[in-house]
Amino acid sequence: MTLPVNALSSALQQMQSMAAQAAGSNNAAASGSVANQSGAASTGGFASALKASLDKISGAQNTAIGESKAFELGASNVSLNDVMVDMQKANVGFQFGLQVRNKLVSAYNDIMQMSV
Repeated sequence: MTLPVNALSSALQQMQSMAAQAAGSNNAAASGSVANQSGAASTGGFASALKASLDKISGAQNTAIGESKAFELGASNVSLNDVMVDMQKANVGFQFGLQVRNKLVSAYNDIMQMSV
């Protein structure tokens, strides 16, 4: 497994690169060079990034469950340390996704309560 030990710094780096990419597309839209493409790209970009994050969380959970089952069956190449580390990675990823969902719901509720 070559996953980074510090998942939060990895997530922070991904968010910073996505913010830089979004700032670049906003500058292009302001100049008027790609007005039609920037709207579709930003919508698809967020949706695809969200889906990729959810897929990564799901993949980590499936990997942890698979290793857990392999350890229970007595596979010689799976150690208890690997199982526990992967279970914790999956748990941290799930908690991170849950907090992102809570922030999105909170932002949605704030926007819906704004008077027009």
